Amino acid sequence: MANSATPRIVVGVDGSPASEHALRWAVDYARLVGGSVNAIAAWEYPAFYGWAGLSVPPAEGFNPEELAGRTLAETVTKVVGDDPGVRITEAVVPGNAAQALLESAVGAVLVVVGSRGLGGFSGALLGSVSRHLTEHAPCPVVVVRDQPAPAAAG
Repeated sequence: MANSATPRIVVGVDGSPASEHALRWAVDYARLVGGSVNAIAAWEYPAFYGWAGLSVPPAEGFNPEELAGRTLAETVTKVVGDDPGVRITEAVVPGNAAQALLESAVGAVLVVVGSRGLGGFSGALLGSVSRHLTEHAPCPVVVVRDQPAPAAAG
């Protein structure tokens, strides 16, 4: 690479099996290229909060930002343990996951996401976030499946 800066790889983490695989892939890639990993968890209030003039307060103790941060930290620990072999920074970002990852991807060499997050339809090949990123990211995008692709019939 002509740039002497450490390559930064952005990865979306939501605690789903696909995001765990994406994080593992991002860390392995960062090791290969001498890069660092920027693990991002996005949060927002549920869609029904304040919907149609209703004032539905969140359940007592419900804090989506705290939940996203805890999920991110637990997922990083589960996937890479105490010594990942590369620098990993964790960021909890308010707002829509696709937008948070797009903004985080500015200046990155790569964005890595799972094929489907926690809210996805089980039969969909790509989730809404991964599809949005493949169409709009400012850098290459890797979409990692949460399970191996089925073997080709032969």
